Amino acid sequence: EGPGSGAAIKDLPTLLATMSPELAEEGDVVFVTSTTMTLPESVALDPWMLFREEEGLTLILPKDRADSQGFSYDGVFRRITLKVHSSLEAVGLTAAVASCLKDANICANVVAAYHHDHVYVPATEADR
Repeated sequence: EGPGSGAAIKDLPTLLATMSPELAEEGDVVFVTSTTMTLPESVALDPWMLFREEEGLTLILPKDRADSQGFSYDGVFRRITLKVHSSLEAVGLTAAVASCLKDANICANVVAAYHHDHVYVPATEADR
């Protein structure tokens, strides 16, 4: 537990009642992958997220950085942070948010971090 991190919330009704979704200011981001990049090379790109899969490394990068490095990608996204300190053991938060976005016909790519969940939505839908 880091400094000032406070207790994580597990209770779904409390999470939903106190959550404040916030559109991040970093602008457009993209998901890219590489089977040849080393971990130090990928970290040097200062990704928003880095995940190692069996098929290769996945990175979330600012679109302009991905473009300057020659990466290809399938879509352009914006990050919405769910401003509530949700427990990694909380049940239902991702499903509740995904259900609301589904009802609005908006795809969601969710990344759970220690303090918050982050939902990546198409950049064209981020202001809805």
